Amino acid sequence: MAKLRLTPQTREFYALFDRAATNLVSTSQLLLDLLEHYPDRRALVDEIKDREHEGDRVTHEIVQLVNKTFVTPIDREDIFDLATALDDICDFMDQTADELNLYGVEEVPPEAIEQAGVIFRAVSKIADAVHLLDGFKDISHHLIDVHTLEDEGDRIVRAATAKLFRNGLDPLVVIRWKDIHHDLEQAVDGCEHAAHVLESIYLKNR
Repeated sequence: MAKLRLTPQTREFYALFDRAATNLVSTSQLLLDLLEHYPDRRALVDEIKDREHEGDRVTHEIVQLVNKTFVTPIDREDIFDLATALDDICDFMDQTADELNLYGVEEVPPEAIEQAGVIFRAVSKIADAVHLLDGFKDISHHLIDVHTLEDEGDRIVRAATAKLFRNGLDPLVVIRWKDIHHDLEQAVDGCEHAAHVLESIYLKNR
């Protein structure tokens, strides 16, 4: 049986969240590079998969640390919620990368690249906010930026979907890109969800 720790392991929890957030930024940069240069840089799909595995490892370490720590620096539920929210963003990026190969994509539309750019910027803001959790410094400006980026992501996906149905494309191409655009949108929505979790943690503990 794991030995319970009676004092909050603050540094360990925040170090793990920092690691998860840094991994997200790296993954989002790889996804943006992949979409900008697909199919020439198809090998980045495997690198994104490696980043997704790293995200899973960090989540597992966070759960293990919660289970062996008697007094956590923030509510256990909030720790689980934040770890899950960060992991979900990584999963959606990995799923998008996989679909490029699975669907036999030959060319990436500019709207998908725009979405990936929004993800990169939103994830970077999430990472900035996570870095400020230690000491519960003000993260509100980062979270506002995430919400603004989510609105931008919605605008892009609406325009992209309309373009798919307007241009008389092959129905299989429409279905393929509707799915990929949706997964990219899910990653952006995941950033907004993570922002809500961070805001809740900040308000409870400031």
